[in-house]
Amino acid sequence: MEETSREAVATAVQRVAGMLQRSDQLDKVEQYRRREARKKASVEARLKAAIQSQLDGVRTGLTQLHTALVDVKDIRGSLADVNKDWRQSINTIENLKDVKDAVVQHSQLASAVENLKNIFSVPEIAAETQQLIEQGELLQAHRKLMELECSRDDLMYEQYRMDSKNTSDMNLISIYFEDVKCLSEELAKQLWMVLQRSMVTVRRDPTMLVSVVRIIEREEKIDRRMVDRKKQSGFIPSGRPKRWKEEMFKVLERTVSARIEGTQALTREADKMWLVRLLEITRKYVVDDLIVVKNLMVQCFPPHYDTFNRFFRLYHNAVSSRVTELASDDLESNEIVSLLTWVLNTYKSTEMMGHPEICSECDINQLDPLLPQEVVDELLSKYIQTFKSNITGWLRKALDTDKKDWQKETEPEADQDGYYQTTLPAIVFQMFEQNLQVAAQIDANFREQVLKLCLKQMNTFLVRYREEAVMYKEDHLRDRQLPQCYVQYMIAIINNCQTFKESINSLKRKYSQSCETYESDVAMERTLNDVAKEGCQFLLDEVFLDLEHHLNELLTRKWLGGSHAVDTICVTVEDYFNDFNKIKKPFNQEMTSDALRRVVVEYLKAVMQKRITFKNADERRDGAERMIKEADQFKFLFRKLSAGDDTDRLCGAIAAVAEVFKLTDPTLLFLEVTTLVSKYPDIREDHIQAILAVRGDASREMRQMIIGTLNENKVSYSGITPAIFKDINVPTITMTTMTSMATAKLLK
Repeated sequence: MEETSREAVATAVQRVAGMLQRSDQLDKVEQYRRREARKKASVEARLKAAIQSQLDGVRTGLTQLHTALVDVKDIRGSLADVNKDWRQSINTIENLKDVKDAVVQHSQLASAVENLKNIFSVPEIAAETQQLIEQGELLQAHRKLMELECSRDDLMYEQYRMDSKNTSDMNLISIYFEDVKCLSEELAKQLWMVLQRSMVTVRRDPTMLVSVVRIIEREEKIDRRMVDRKKQSGFIPSGRPKRWKEEMFKVLERTVSARIEGTQALTREADKMWLVRLLEITRKYVVDDLIVVKNLMVQCFPPHYDTFNRFFRLYHNAVSSRVTELASDDLESNEIVSLLTWVLNTYKSTEMMGHPEICSECDINQLDPLLPQEVVDELLSKYIQTFKSNITGWLRKALDTDKKDWQKETEPEADQDGYYQTTLPAIVFQMFEQNLQVAAQIDANFREQVLKLCLKQMNTFLVRYREEAVMYKEDHLRDRQLPQCYVQYMIAIINNCQTFKESINSLKRKYSQSCETYESDVAMERTLNDVAKEGCQFLLDEVFLDLEHHLNELLTRKWLGGSHAVDTICVTVEDYFNDFNKIKKPFNQEMTSDALRRVVVEYLKAVMQKRITFKNADERRDGAERMIKEADQFKFLFRKLSAGDDTDRLCGAIAAVAEVFKLTDPTLLFLEVTTLVSKYPDIREDHIQAILAVRGDASREMRQMIIGTLNENKVSYSGITPAIFKDINVPTITMTTMTSMATAKLLK
């Protein structure tokens, strides 16, 4: 206490020191004193109130403890009195054992008397029950059956209580009531029969179905009561629990399975579309039945049965078992597609489980897959293998049919733009289109897979197509009279390449969601270009085979004397190109350019072969003018044929060589040759030698000077402009050639 007082005084001193830090605060001492006095009085009042409250609580607690002590003493006295009375009454209770036995016996006799009427009327009630069952009065029959079973069970229970080991009496009761068991089984058969026909019954007589459910519910209650009594007494009647509710669900499950399995009316041998019909019938049955369940049958079952969802799962499981069984059969490719399309698309669509009247009651996304993924993958793999085999055969057959058309004596058909074509692209891509449409019914990934396979097979097919086109040309060269429409069908082959390209791109746009390039794209593009270009070359070869004789006349004495070789060449080329106009772009333009180039090259080859050597200035002038004129003829012809921007340059090569021949002053020959080289830098030394040799007046020294000077100031070929002279070879005169020429001259 002293220490507490000291702390209080120290705290007060510190507080007063804090209040009186300035001189002006001394005037407020009295004010501070009154304020602190009020605070002290307030604190003392609160302390007194708290202490008083604690004292009141202690006083109340003591009072309650005193009362409890008195009550405990009273209870102890009462228990002592009860104990005393109980000990005194033990002997009396033992003397009442006989009374107890009499009560039990009285209870049994009372039960026997109560059931005596029923016991004697068992045969009569059993007969009535049998009659009610036969008449279909199932509720009444069940009520009678319950009376019989109740009498039997009560008798057996009383016998069990009296002497549980007396089996002979139990057997006697069982034998007497043996008809009851038969009636129960007969009634159960009727119940199961009604449930098996529940879809029909609920439409015609829903009360019958309701009666069946009520009977089963009654039996469930009796089962539960008997099971509870067994837990208490150890006794349960024979045949209990019946578990009819459990059996009801099994019957419904078997009924649904039989409904689904019974939809197959046709086989593959009888109808090619058997599977499509089977799946459609299944779809219709499932939708119709579930709508009936929703609108009618749900009302016949208690809500806690969750009837619709139960039937929904039953039908799903039955359909799953059925399609799994179908998947295990040896299905054909079209049947695989039909099955997978139905399983993956139709089943959950609005046409079936997603039907508006069905999906409102359940979540179809919670359903397990109809087919396990491994089964789906196995079916898809089988389809791909079959499709690959089939498509190879289809393509081979289509090409064989097209090859037969190539031998026809009539021209191929033309499209709306007048371009020749055969039916091969249409047949091939119609086949691809049909299979891709089928694959698209399954899913996008499978469609992509089929598209890749189609393009891969197409690539292989195009390689064979190219080989057949080459063989077609070679067969024609053995006898150029056959086939009669070789040119027209070769044009159709070229056009088919462009059609193939367009069709491939169309397929990819329509059926592929991927932007990536397929592995086979580059190969197909290359093969199609090769087939088309080779076809164009084959046609040009045909043209130049006809022109060969006339080309050999160029730059000869006969030509100098007034040959019509170039006129014939132009007429022949124009005639051929009337047919070549039926080649599609861009191949027709490329072919025209190639034809011009080839004509010019053949003309320049005639120069380089030195078939003629001009003897004098007049011959050089006449030959040069003729060459310039013929160059203009080629230019006019190929402009007419739209050969392209290189027409002037290519034809100008002939005119440029002609200018070298036309020059009259040999001293200016170097300048003219230099001009030629500057225009056509790909010209070689041997070309210049040949040109000077044909001119005929250039001495050996002049030729060497010109060649030497050109070599010193050689212009490199940049490759920007197409080469003309590059592929022209100048024949070299060997000793054998010279000997042959001399011999021929002597003989002449």
